[in-house]
Amino acid sequence: MTGLFDLTGRHVLVTGASSGLGRHFAGTLARAGARLTLGARRAEALAETVGTVEAAGGEAYAVVMDVTDAASVTAAFEAAEARFGPVQVVVNNAGVAVSKPALELTEPDWDGVVDTNLKGVWLVAQAAAKRMAASGTGGSIVNIASILGLRVAGGVAPYAASKAAVVQLTKALALEWARHGIRVNALAPGYVETELNDAFFASEPGKALIKRVPQRRLGKAAELDGPLLLLASEAGSYMTGSVLAVDGGHLVSGL
Repeated sequence: MTGLFDLTGRHVLVTGASSGLGRHFAGTLARAGARLTLGARRAEALAETVGTVEAAGGEAYAVVMDVTDAASVTAAFEAAEARFGPVQVVVNNAGVAVSKPALELTEPDWDGVVDTNLKGVWLVAQAAAKRMAASGTGGSIVNIASILGLRVAGGVAPYAASKAAVVQLTKALALEWARHGIRVNALAPGYVETELNDAFFASEPGKALIKRVPQRRLGKAAELDGPLLLLASEAGSYMTGSVLAVDGGHLVSGL
């Protein structure tokens, strides 16, 4: 059964790979046998991710890219193809958030989140799909959404709106691109422990939030590995337009 999730020889591009879940996903995909192109804006942090993958015996290549800039996205795909050949799987992970009451949001706050989380997902997915369709080989695109695209919390209006849009974008692209053999699915994590949120979840508001999760705990990054590999590999070959929530039951918690 483990062979179903095998990505040996597959070329996978991961955005937002310089830290957090992107860095974790890179390690997961490398262990499954993938050759990785890792993209992000921070060259130094990205090099650390590549070093981590290579130290574990994986194969990775770094491309500095800004997912909100179409020219940067195109250049990244061209560099990736020159190194490892056509990209067969994309993990559309780059994302940002602003925590601020909606009445205090500025236009730059809104644009920064929505441009990265939605426009960036669109630009990367389209660039990948054009190449996949032209080659006739198809492929898999995994968009990283969030349970905040399915329910809502206070103080994160642009993030929640952008992730809800990613959910619908995923379904729309799945419908249009299935004829080209391209699968488009979304992974919607709940609250997962990373170095970026440790301080918040150690605070009283963070502890209160954890109590509202039916499993009464945060998720671990490794608990996203199975769902990610399902969507990226041939194990999920009959899945497209799906949104997988991995959230400890948070979405089904009582009101």
